[in-house]
Amino acid sequence: MIRSDFDALIDALGKHILGKPQQIKLALTCMLAQGHLLIEDLPGMGKTTLSHALARLFNLDYSRIQFTSDLLPSDMLGATIFNAQTQDFVFRPGPVFNQLILADEINRASPKTQSALLESMEEQQVSIDGTTYPLPSPFFVIGTQNPMFQSGTYPLPESQLDRFLMKISLGYPDWEAEKAMLSDSEVKADTVSYHVEQLVDWQQRVKNVHASDAVISYILRLVTMSRTTPGFPHALSPRASKALLQASRAWAFIHNRDHVLPDDIQAVFAAVSEHRLRASYQDTDEDTSLSQRLLESVDPLAA
Repeated sequence: MIRSDFDALIDALGKHILGKPQQIKLALTCMLAQGHLLIEDLPGMGKTTLSHALARLFNLDYSRIQFTSDLLPSDMLGATIFNAQTQDFVFRPGPVFNQLILADEINRASPKTQSALLESMEEQQVSIDGTTYPLPSPFFVIGTQNPMFQSGTYPLPESQLDRFLMKISLGYPDWEAEKAMLSDSEVKADTVSYHVEQLVDWQQRVKNVHASDAVISYILRLVTMSRTTPGFPHALSPRASKALLQASRAWAFIHNRDHVLPDDIQAVFAAVSEHRLRASYQDTDEDTSLSQRLLESVDPLAA
């Protein structure tokens, strides 16, 4: 039953983002793993469309925050203002108080505003004037960023990158997908819809997907290799280990399994690790990505 649900969900999302089933499954994996997703791509690739579709299909409260150089933390988090009628200070929540947040072009904002997202993403709460306010549940942030060669961008610091469980790129559609997009200008109606409670239930069930000692050892060998082998700008941290396990469980769950296989780890490894291994905008014109080099160096079946 779960597999048919996800097949229908992936098919529905595929009607909005044509020709990108792998990226759609990775985005769903990130959501089910209760992480946050970073999408780096050129403008016009479908980043906003994907976030809108996810919010609609799960009936989530949605807001889009356009990050610009003059955006202030209070514009995003909210502020305490004085109410002249009640002679009291009242907190006015900002757009971050929604269940799915699109932080659009996050690397166009100043580092101060970028860092204001940290507490909300990690702790699911914000602190304003000494008072802590909980954020809605579920809470899912999709951050988008433009490549660094575009003007007016600020590189995300390592601490901010590490808060994103996964990073993906949609890329250009293939010939047939773009032809289908150009040939059909009608707005497609969603064929499936789920309640928020269904998403929360799936997120809880993902936590119960079994990871054997052999699977955990495989994860540990991968992260240890990044720490002990030259050629990796930034080693994978314990947070990366946890992220890899969370994402692998969610990937297995999407494929209707109650246990993690090495194939699940390999399927999500690049999305979980590549942005952590680089942790900066270095030259990526290599034949082999850093994450692929790690996978090729570690035997999944070793004792």
